[in-house]
Amino acid sequence: MLKVEVNSEIGKLRDVIVHSPGNEIENMTPIHAEKALYSDILNLAVISEEYSVFLEVLKRFANTHEVKDLLIEVLDVEEARKYLIDNICRREGVEEIRDYLLALEAKRLATELIEGAPLKRDSFTKFLSPERFALQPLHNFFFTRDASALLFNHAVIASPANKVRQREALIMETIFKFHPNIQTDVLSPFDFSLDNLSIEGGDLIIAGEDLLVMGTGSRTSSAGVDFIIEHFKREKARKTILVQELPHSPESFIHLDMVFTLLDTNACMVYEPLILKAPNYRTFEIKIENGRVAKISEKKNLLSALKENRLDLKPIFCGGKKDEWIQEREQWHSGANFFAVQPGVIIGYERNVHTIEELANNGFEVITAEELLKGEAVAEQNKRAVITIKGSELSRGGGGARCMTLPIRREKL
Repeated sequence: MLKVEVNSEIGKLRDVIVHSPGNEIENMTPIHAEKALYSDILNLAVISEEYSVFLEVLKRFANTHEVKDLLIEVLDVEEARKYLIDNICRREGVEEIRDYLLALEAKRLATELIEGAPLKRDSFTKFLSPERFALQPLHNFFFTRDASALLFNHAVIASPANKVRQREALIMETIFKFHPNIQTDVLSPFDFSLDNLSIEGGDLIIAGEDLLVMGTGSRTSSAGVDFIIEHFKREKARKTILVQELPHSPESFIHLDMVFTLLDTNACMVYEPLILKAPNYRTFEIKIENGRVAKISEKKNLLSALKENRLDLKPIFCGGKKDEWIQEREQWHSGANFFAVQPGVIIGYERNVHTIEELANNGFEVITAEELLKGEAVAEQNKRAVITIKGSELSRGGGGARCMTLPIRREKL
């Protein structure tokens, strides 16, 4: 039995959920790319090679659990199978394939739920349809962070801003609710009656036992923040939520973790033009005490608000300090999106050379994934290091190392 608990962004990683890209990546044509939230189509062979190295790096630090494996296991639970298929068919308007899906054995069903269920051309309308799939492939699922997030001892299920990603959230909800080997409380947006509620995992960052940072923009609405507030109120918890407004465009600003991530107990990665130099994008502090919102106030910026809450972080700049154009280019390729496997040991794309150089200037040893896997370098305890992975194709999907990971168990700091 795996008891799920995540109390920080940087505590030593023990268990993490991932999804290795599969045929759903190639089940996309240019005409479908925009609807799937892509600006281009990806090459499966290249992305698989890059991802496999990333996965091997993760395995050096923690137990990795594949979404598809967990899904196959949970689909053998009859209640879970019915719950998931009923929700998918109702929400995607495909009630006519419900019996077909229910009849599939678990492995085949998991494959079709992720890679796409073929459209049966058993009517004239379906014969004429330009669609290939009755259930569209989940092209974005290798970004496992978006569909759910761990908030202390709760699995927070996303309410995606785009319907094309809703099935990912339903799959993760079913896994957390019904998997026989996972023990956690599930916090589902479907249990709250809030209008215009959207929330995704990339906008949730745990900064302390009583401190949460959230982004609000194109993927997480103000009602998404209220959803978390209502949860803390129900628990009678004393919590502080810092909310950072994000631009709705360009697409590289979709989540908070594209402009701000925690690296160590006293260091963070920031995209300076937004976090420190954009007064039009405000920072708010929400104090929750004794089952009520005690105070909401506006703050100067995110870093000063964190400092007021006893978290004094040194900012390290995405793209370096010299050129705002370089900062912009590297932020576009997830240059601020780092994932910590333990305090001060992080993973990110090697292509963002100015960001990596800035980390080196701040005491992070630069270790390539190849050096780590060959045993030519070691990420030592109590020493800072950045492990660099190739990401020429992965980054084109619109996310980085944090986006591709869903930690479900970390050691407490």
